[in-house]
Amino acid sequence: MVPKDLIFTKEHEWVQIEGDIATVGITHYAQGELGDIVFIELPETGEDVAQGESIGTIEAVKAVTDLFAPLSGEIVEINDALDGTPEIINQDPYGDGWMVRIKIADKSETENLLTAEQYKELIGE
Repeated sequence: MVPKDLIFTKEHEWVQIEGDIATVGITHYAQGELGDIVFIELPETGEDVAQGESIGTIEAVKAVTDLFAPLSGEIVEINDALDGTPEIINQDPYGDGWMVRIKIADKSETENLLTAEQYKELIGE
């Protein structure tokens, strides 16, 4: 359950880059570890974020965890559908469960992220 066309963080976020926009969510592994997600708090559109900083929280039945910015840039879109139905993240983490879109400030930061193979090693797949 690790798509080869994505890149990943050690904190279990996935990133899909199209041009200078990065779509971000949490991995299938992460949502499975968290259990049923009941609430999500995301940053505001227009907010500047730095790679590695907390940009929101994910509350699940088992735990509350931070969502981290995989890349620096500006939040250009948030997934409003998650506001009333955060369980979408459990149902479709790599599709409709995406969380934010970031306009990338420095593409060289992708060198700090993991390939699908490296992420599989991290989670023991």
